[in-house]
Amino acid sequence: MVGDGPSWPTGVLICPGRPLKTTSSAAPPPDHHDRDAVGDPTKLIYKTDSSRGKGPCLGDFLFTTPATSKPQFIITPSHESHVQAVVICSKKHGLQIRVRSGGHDFEALSYTSNVPFVLIDLINLRTINVNIKEDSAWVQAGATLGEVYYRIAEKSPVHGFPGGACPTVGSGGHISGGGFGALVRKYGMAAEYVLDARFVNAEGEILNRETMGEDLFWVIRGGGVASFGVLLAWKIKLGPIPQLVTVSMIDRTLEQGAKDLVHKWKSVASYGVPEEVFIALHVTVVDKNATREGFDRTVRVTFQVLFLGTTEKLLQLMEDKFPELGMKKKDCREMSWIKSTISFAGFPNETPINSLLNRTKSDFVTKPIPKAGLDGIWKRFLKEERPELLIAPWGGRVNEISEHKIPFPHRAGNMYLIDYVSNWDNKEGIEGSNKHVSWIRELHDYMSPYVSKSPRAAFFNYKDLDLGKSKLNGTSTHSDARIWGHMYFKSNFGTLVKVKSKVDQTSFFTNEQSIPPLASLYGRKKRF
Repeated sequence: MVGDGPSWPTGVLICPGRPLKTTSSAAPPPDHHDRDAVGDPTKLIYKTDSSRGKGPCLGDFLFTTPATSKPQFIITPSHESHVQAVVICSKKHGLQIRVRSGGHDFEALSYTSNVPFVLIDLINLRTINVNIKEDSAWVQAGATLGEVYYRIAEKSPVHGFPGGACPTVGSGGHISGGGFGALVRKYGMAAEYVLDARFVNAEGEILNRETMGEDLFWVIRGGGVASFGVLLAWKIKLGPIPQLVTVSMIDRTLEQGAKDLVHKWKSVASYGVPEEVFIALHVTVVDKNATREGFDRTVRVTFQVLFLGTTEKLLQLMEDKFPELGMKKKDCREMSWIKSTISFAGFPNETPINSLLNRTKSDFVTKPIPKAGLDGIWKRFLKEERPELLIAPWGGRVNEISEHKIPFPHRAGNMYLIDYVSNWDNKEGIEGSNKHVSWIRELHDYMSPYVSKSPRAAFFNYKDLDLGKSKLNGTSTHSDARIWGHMYFKSNFGTLVKVKSKVDQTSFFTNEQSIPPLASLYGRKKRF
């Protein structure tokens, strides 16, 4: 696998003797092949023990700890054919593949493995071509959500896309897991707006919607692409957006009545307001300088509001549906949709790079959490240094769609999605990390009586290895995978397994929470 000829320095992947194949009948998206595909390949490949400096990785500190697994090579393809070559070569030499589009995989499954592996970093595949006449855009998998929004806004102030709030998240993984943001109640999940895709399968072939077939196309829009191949690009549908929207961010602490406001919010946000209104909660802790004397810290709830309309109409709605919040005109700002995405990103300028260390869990809630349950949350929050709770209301379009339209099943009957987060500094070391992980696990356990049951559902984009993982070399068996598979996908898990069995029976694409083929039920020999 490592070239030993004089023209190939250490670190270059060599896999001769097999032509690359494209079975896509449609022409490639514009500009997807206009990068230099013939240049020096050594510029695309890095060995992780080389002295090349930081290179094209994710948060580099993640690769510096002795406990973190490291790839044999990091490949930064600048052409679709480079991805084909890596798949064919890695399969030939028994190496697993991990694919990073944005690096926001909470369990690091997109860039770590406990067996020898190659990391494909899609940082150079980030072309975006917006076609306003067709209300569509081709987006390469390495493009971030922020880049997608920016390119759309460059072409039109009245078009948008219902993706997530964090601008640095990669579009490849985000959409393949379902993807949602502040437009979820109006438009539903991001994956529902995929019109076509370009994709490399386990044979190294490039497929599009027509050549992959509707079963595989269904899978990669919400079932996660990593178990099935490498996503190269999405063709997405754009939706209409008002030229001006209204954003409001209102902070309330416990001393300012936050508990009662959250209790009222539960009856308003999902089913009490029109689908043009999105009211999310961001729960944090603040020090005593922001609250009354005598308390070192308290809980602060930020009511994050996006309204697809004017301030005047929003104030009328809130006065009618949620007067307790006390929203005033001074709390509201009218702006373009693209500027609203910046407001919802919410990154303070002083946020340090090392605050990227965190642990996340998720829950879906089907019944309002009682006030006593909220008290338990606040109590636990005050024990943690930098906790966050992000609560997104469901209802509207997302609940109207069948749970089988795409693999994402969490529809009617769900009131909101909870994202639990603990943040910490990497300087705290292993002992500090263990402390924060234990805290979020305890909070998650505490929430058991208040969230969905049979199964206790979770959001696939917020991967959580505590739900279960494969026991041997990242190769999932059916009995392993059905535990977390039903939590992420409910009854759609069975369909995902059937498609996996057709397109990747040897489970070349695998990780600690991947979809297994049915062959694993019959004692399929492991590859590693």
